[in-house]
Amino acid sequence: MNPVVVAVAITGSVPRKKDNPAVPTLPAEQVESTHEAFEAGATLVHIHVRNDDESPSSDPERFAAVQEGVRRHCPDMIVQFSTGGRGRDQAARGSSLSLRPDMASLSTGSVNFPTIVYENATSLVEDLATKMRDNGVLPEIEIFDLSHIHAARRLVDAGLMKETPHVQFVMGVKNAMPAEEHLLDILLAETRRILPKATWTAAGIGANQARVMDWALARGASAVRTGLEDNVRVAKDRLAASNAELVRVAVDLIGRHGGRAASPAEARAALGLPAAA
Repeated sequence: MNPVVVAVAITGSVPRKKDNPAVPTLPAEQVESTHEAFEAGATLVHIHVRNDDESPSSDPERFAAVQEGVRRHCPDMIVQFSTGGRGRDQAARGSSLSLRPDMASLSTGSVNFPTIVYENATSLVEDLATKMRDNGVLPEIEIFDLSHIHAARRLVDAGLMKETPHVQFVMGVKNAMPAEEHLLDILLAETRRILPKATWTAAGIGANQARVMDWALARGASAVRTGLEDNVRVAKDRLAASNAELVRVAVDLIGRHGGRAASPAEARAALGLPAAA
């Protein structure tokens, strides 16, 4: 049975407790929710942090608190920080990379979101890539558009990134890339041509979460992504009780494709990460 990495995006920068009371926002809540997801089969956690008023934060102390708690309670789990920009000071988006998480997200171009333009100027992208390289952090390249694959290739050619990033196709954001299966084939083919040594996954937003996981698994993805950042419901008419519940849905879907959730050691090997210290 092929091991598949289960990534859980526990909080994000948009869903709040008013959307679903299960969304964890304080560091202690985030650690507890991650531990539950880890016990359910997740081996990679994608972390945003919030201020006390639930607004997005770049506070390194909060990132450090969540990372320390995850490493204590979830042995060998892969820690991935977000460097996303919604609601955060652009200049502070890389401020926590000196904490040396295993991975960090890196959007390589700008894109329209429902109410804002998600700005990723070339100078900012190069600065974030440099900080990741210098701190030994593996980038997860967030692909919202075909051109973002080529932008990632330019980072490799400039020596700012290795040939082996992890690539994630983000599908279903309104005004950005639709969640349509044929588009995944186009994106995957171009990635294999431009970044042949990259590992990959795809994230479906909202009601698209399960169907995009299904498409990715059918194409041999290295990982799947789930969690309350992308989707606060386990079904159209029912809120998810926790991140762990969404992880269990993902693990079940992996099993239906003849695979199984990877162990922490298998997840690190699949993404080319060293064993945990």
